[in-house]
This record gives sequence, C-alpha cells and structure tokens, in this order.
Amino acid sequence: MSNITYLTEEGLRKLQKELDQLRSVERPSISAQIAEARDKGDLSENAEYDAAKEAQGLLEMKIAKMEDLVANCRIIDESKLDNSKVLILSKVRIRNTGNNSEMSYTLVAENEADLRAGKISISSPIAKALLGKKVGDKVEAQVPSGKVNLEILDISR
Repeated sequence: MSNITYLTEEGLRKLQKELDQLRSVERPSISAQIAEARDKGDLSENAEYDAAKEAQGLLEMKIAKMEDLVANCRIIDESKLDNSKVLILSKVRIRNTGNNSEMSYTLVAENEADLRAGKISISSPIAKALLGKKVGDKVEAQVPSGKVNLEILDISR
C-alpha cells in the first residue's frame, strides 16, 4: 500500500513537469543510447550497452516512484487550515533563545523542501518540534549540532 503525500498545487505542478520531462526527453534519449550501443556489435563485451541498460533501469524506477507519488498525493486546501497553530504550509517566525537570532520557515511536504527558499520539511527535527504549537510557545528541537530552544513569534499562511 502506498503512502499519501500532501502537496501544494505548485508542488504537484512541479512534480508533474519533472515526470513529463523524464518520460518525453530522458526515456527516448536512453533508448537511443541503447540502440546506438547495440549497433556496435557483440553485447556480451559492450560496456556502453551495459551502462545504458543500467541507466534505463534507474530511470524507469524513478519514473515509477514519481507516478506512484502523483497517484497517491492529496492537494492541501490552504483556506481550510487553522492559523492559530503550526501546521503544514504554515509560515513560522521563530527565535533561537540561545543566540537570539530570528528565522522564518514555511513547513512543506518532504519533496517540496528547499532551505534556500525558506521551506523546510515537516519531517525535519525543527518542524516536528513546532507542529501543533501556538504563538508564544517555547519548544526544544534536537538538531544535528545539539539541542536548540526556540520560541514561536508568528504564524501565517
């Protein structure tokens, strides 16, 4: 049984675009590489053929995984989300109480995470600590460098 993944409409469009690219560009390209390698003769000692077949297998596995993700995703209706507590798609402004620095993150599904864009996965240690909390709450998150104490300053969409 497949897992349900929650995505934004933007995240689903991005995923579908990547899937289309794999199907319409990458797949034909690898097929052409296999055909070219096959034309070079004896397949038992043809490293190019073996490499192209391996690349084809990896590509097909990636396509199947993405197709499963698209088939089992659910679009999140942001208008129905509660703004009083931290949920997926919440934009959260927090303060590290240890060094008094402030940060803003949007909590998104794993495959939409992009730290440079300020989007962190809901399965990250910081997001897990923040989920369900309200403005003013203080939480402790276990991150790779150790424990960090955070205070929630603001929640928005």
